[in-house]
Amino acid sequence: MDWVPIAFGTFKVVALCVAMFFAIKWHYDQGKKGDRKALLRSIAKMSALLILAALVVALVTFALVRWFGLDMSY
Repeated sequence: MDWVPIAFGTFKVVALCVAMFFAIKWHYDQGKKGDRKALLRSIAKMSALLILAALVVALVTFALVRWFGLDMSY
């Protein structure tokens, strides 16, 4: 039973690495075809959206921690 997490963890890491490689390759190939300014504008929009989403998740998490009265100190 101890081999199951190792086997599934290894499979997960390999699958994610392969998927990441093909995603980066596809986006790189798409960038070659299109307008460079539009690509940079799209990257900026997605980056801003990612940062905003992370901020919202952090604020909701802290609000829930306070609402439930959890102690977050060491």
